[in-house]
Amino acid sequence: MRRITSSLLVRAALIITVFAAGTSAQNGRNTPPLAKRVPHLTEIHGYTLKDDYFWLREKKNPEVIKYLEEENDYTDEAMKSTKEMQETLYKEMLGRIKQTDLSVPSRIGDYYYYSRTEEGKQYPYMCRKKGSMDGKEELLLDLNKLAEGNSYLGIGAYIVSDDGNWLAYSTDTTGYRQYSLHLKNLQTGQTSSENIERTGSVVWANDNKTLFYTTEDAVSKRRDKFWRHTVGSNKNDLLYEEKDELFDVGASRSLDKKIIFLASFAKTSREFRYLPADNPTGELKVILPRRDSHEYDVDHYNGLFYITTNKDAKNFRVVTAPINDPSERNWKPFIDYNPKVKIDNLTFFANHLVVSEKEGGLNYLRVIEMKSKQSHRITTDESDYALFLSANPEFNTTTVRFNYQSMVTPSSVYDYDMNTRLRKLLKQQEVLGGYDATRYEGRRIWAVARDGTKVPISLVYKRGVKFDGGAPMLLYAYGSYGASMAPTFSSNRLSLLDRGVIFALAYIRGGGELGEDWREQGRMTKKLNTFYDFIDCADYLVKTKYTSTDRLVIEGGSAGGLLMGAATNMRPDLFKAVVAEVPFVDVMNTMLDASFPLTTSEYTEWGNPNDKAAFDYMIKYSPYDNIAAKNYPAMLVRVSLNDSQVPYWEGSKFVARLRVTKIDKNPLLLKINMGAGHGGASGRYDALRETAFTYSFMLWQMGIPMQDKPEPASRS
Repeated sequence: MRRITSSLLVRAALIITVFAAGTSAQNGRNTPPLAKRVPHLTEIHGYTLKDDYFWLREKKNPEVIKYLEEENDYTDEAMKSTKEMQETLYKEMLGRIKQTDLSVPSRIGDYYYYSRTEEGKQYPYMCRKKGSMDGKEELLLDLNKLAEGNSYLGIGAYIVSDDGNWLAYSTDTTGYRQYSLHLKNLQTGQTSSENIERTGSVVWANDNKTLFYTTEDAVSKRRDKFWRHTVGSNKNDLLYEEKDELFDVGASRSLDKKIIFLASFAKTSREFRYLPADNPTGELKVILPRRDSHEYDVDHYNGLFYITTNKDAKNFRVVTAPINDPSERNWKPFIDYNPKVKIDNLTFFANHLVVSEKEGGLNYLRVIEMKSKQSHRITTDESDYALFLSANPEFNTTTVRFNYQSMVTPSSVYDYDMNTRLRKLLKQQEVLGGYDATRYEGRRIWAVARDGTKVPISLVYKRGVKFDGGAPMLLYAYGSYGASMAPTFSSNRLSLLDRGVIFALAYIRGGGELGEDWREQGRMTKKLNTFYDFIDCADYLVKTKYTSTDRLVIEGGSAGGLLMGAATNMRPDLFKAVVAEVPFVDVMNTMLDASFPLTTSEYTEWGNPNDKAAFDYMIKYSPYDNIAAKNYPAMLVRVSLNDSQVPYWEGSKFVARLRVTKIDKNPLLLKINMGAGHGGASGRYDALRETAFTYSFMLWQMGIPMQDKPEPASRS
């Protein structure tokens, strides 16, 4: 009886808080801002898109900035009651982090490269030592110094020439992912004046003086050009320009340092070119001409191309081909097709190949001894886990480095001897404050979607949580581009788990967790499956009493923000609150603007709405276009002013229209980072503040009192 009474009191307190906030908003100066309405009509396929907030795209318009600042002021006022909780959460999360720390060093040639952090510093120091870690430290980059005078700092390329004398690195100081390439002479410590703008991939040739790089188009941000540059000169030779607007380009070098590859890639098609890395003035040659729906990847080993292809193999197979004629008639099977196993990537070493695979929604690493062709998988200890290759810059080694973690096991870096099968733990993420993994439990369950498809969900929670429908839950998902989520560890998440929150990660269709068919079932004219899967997972979690609709909060970002908007429009009754991070919600306006960054390359992910059939399907789920006069859950929408992937105005317009259309009084908050991009704050302390803010909103909506302190987790 005491538990029920306490719960009712908490909910009553929340009702009072919300009512008070609403009254204050109506009577005080922090009334919810209402963006002015300026009619804008788009006529297409006999349909009229009405958009009164189209003007919010005008980033340089002072009225736009004023409106965004008003939204921030209103959000700060609405969240005032959570200030103490925000500070508590920040201190908790910070208290689990080893602020002064060292990464696991990687040997490249004569040097050991690593990064280190210092308490109180937002960014790491990039360093190396010669011979061993007992040597004298050489500071290559002080990111804190590079960040001075800027609210944001992002690092793109960071690559040292083979002789160790030159460092090529690129920086972004706005968050717009527009990188400037710099060259630093590591012998003199001087940074060259050879700055190159709008760069992407960066690759050194074997002569230690020739640099290859890609650049992006100034308007569309499509990476479309491949260049050669000689250190010490002002000459930049354009070697290739990608004309097809569906394709971007990216460059790399094989681990054996023999071949430089240039990939042209669309969402469902790829094409590779190559030239010998020891002949940087050589001619680029096509390996396999592009074909619709043919996705392939290429690596080099022992004088042969190893081609991972989806031809006659949806989840990919591997063939070999001679360099002088890699056409299909010369293919020889190397790894046969297994429809149950998705081949993600190949990593060649001097005597071994490591294959990154997926099967049954889990990641595996398969080691193949190249002479005998015998293979084995690296074993794992848990039934639900995340397993990835770490940095492996050296070709001549019998050791492979990988990262293992789960929702209860902190991130762990291992060296694995591919001959003896012995592993050595090099470093496990240190969680300060006495973290005990046995106090938490992770598991994988399967929900059943409306069409009978089984959808996996990973769960983690504090032992002792009762599955009686009373537990609060945070449900997260993504479900686009064939990208795969994994049950990774988060020390920040402990602040939720210790307060009784269950965290759930749903692997919905459109992602790549269960292979290519899983991806295909959630894109283009099957995209609605993504949203249905998520809704059906949430329904399942409520019906099986893991949580209840009045304690279920959902979260997603970017294309996962599209998921948040679509699912909320479809089933607003199912969720207590929604957190949409940099959400792609204005689908129709964005995809109809071919001049906008990323639009054209996305035609093969969502569809091209200039085609009527595609338009008719996309308009069904576009969140901005499906806002209706009905009750919505509480919502926090986070955007960044300098976001190049999903512009600030998508989430801002969504909130503006929702505010004048919905009929409930639930909180609707817009939080804008005025000095960052798609990933939010770049400094580690600033990012922690953002997490504390978001978590406090979630806990408020879950009905967890602001003054509540986490209880020690029970082993029972």
